[in-house]
Amino acid sequence: MLYLVPTPIGNLADITFRAIEVLKSVDLILCEDTRTSGKLLKHYEISKPLQAYHQHNEHKIAAGLVERLKSGESMALITDAGTPAISDPGFLLGRECIKEGIDMQCLPGATAFVPALVNSGLPAEKFVFEGFLPHKKGRQTRLVFLAEEERTIIFYESPHRLIKTLTQLHEFFGERQASVSRELSKLHEETVRGTFSELINYYETHTLKGEIVIVVEGKIQEKRTRRKD
Repeated sequence: MLYLVPTPIGNLADITFRAIEVLKSVDLILCEDTRTSGKLLKHYEISKPLQAYHQHNEHKIAAGLVERLKSGESMALITDAGTPAISDPGFLLGRECIKEGIDMQCLPGATAFVPALVNSGLPAEKFVFEGFLPHKKGRQTRLVFLAEEERTIIFYESPHRLIKTLTQLHEFFGERQASVSRELSKLHEETVRGTFSELINYYETHTLKGEIVIVVEGKIQEKRTRRKD
């Protein structure tokens, strides 16, 4: 069995009882960074073998892990924060397990974009999760495409690229309402709401730390006026 186990995005209390039970029961825990995950596991007195599993080695070791799972081992895959496979490693190993008929379960739990979406004040009944925009190749093409999206759009971003991204969103989307959430679930959690221009002005004079979620208003449909014959 392979378990995909969400871990807290900041506050260590944001983990489920079931997640702790699973992590205590498996033979091996796969994690992005053994040092980062080690702190969480130590906090909950979980002592299990750890193995690094991240974007730089997943293609090399996935086949070997699948063979171990087929032989009867149980494993849990966790990331540094949040739900595996959501802008983090997890998809590749999960796909291979499905191909080989290995049982897999994803536990419900923490992920950053859901609280950011709900807290944005923008429509949440329909939305598009984009994760990180391409850094270079394909970035402008993606922005042109998304400019026509009418649903609320969610992006992940890093502090040093936030102003650049907000500026480009303003350029390609026009002026829209948006929100920027950072340090979610932590002591200094902050959500700032406003137009692109207002957000750019704010963050030009405020220091940024932590992972960031940008939530953007979808394109407003133009109302068509009915012609009278």
